[in-house]
Amino acid sequence: MIKKTTSELKRISPSEYKQRIDNRIVVVLDNIRSKQNIGSIFRTCDAFGIGKIILCGISACPPDREIERTALGATLSVSWEYFANACTCISQLKESGYTIISVEQTHRGHLLNEFEFPDSKIALVFGNEVEGIDENVLRTSDICIEIPQRGTKHSLNVAVSAGIALWQMIQRDLKLLMDE
Repeated sequence: MIKKTTSELKRISPSEYKQRIDNRIVVVLDNIRSKQNIGSIFRTCDAFGIGKIILCGISACPPDREIERTALGATLSVSWEYFANACTCISQLKESGYTIISVEQTHRGHLLNEFEFPDSKIALVFGNEVEGIDENVLRTSDICIEIPQRGTKHSLNVAVSAGIALWQMIQRDLKLLMDE
């Protein structure tokens, strides 16, 4: 095996990225404590061509050295916006036609591996590392999905959860992505 070179990876500039992104998908981060988690999610969104991250509550915002340490420049390609209150954000997204999908363990949620994402505008919501998604946000969500787990913790790091959920979401579009 030989690693691909940078030129073989066909890296594009942030301006080229903004022309190729999937504007149907928005990631909402509510009360994320860790700046490293925020940076990691920026980087994951860049990798999967996600158009925008909305930061809410106590979530830190770029420019920030700690965010950038894990984002590695993805804050330049992935657009972002800040809302002090996640419920206000969710309300505006609903008015704009987004389906609100919260990634949380709930009684009436769907398992991620069995869920078929709608072919419409989607806001994927992730919550605080300890408390999860706020109950008020869950009440306004259209759908909840859960990542199946077999271990004793039944808990994943929020950046890991975002990576898993976004990977599952883009599966249907992956062939098109690889053909570009």
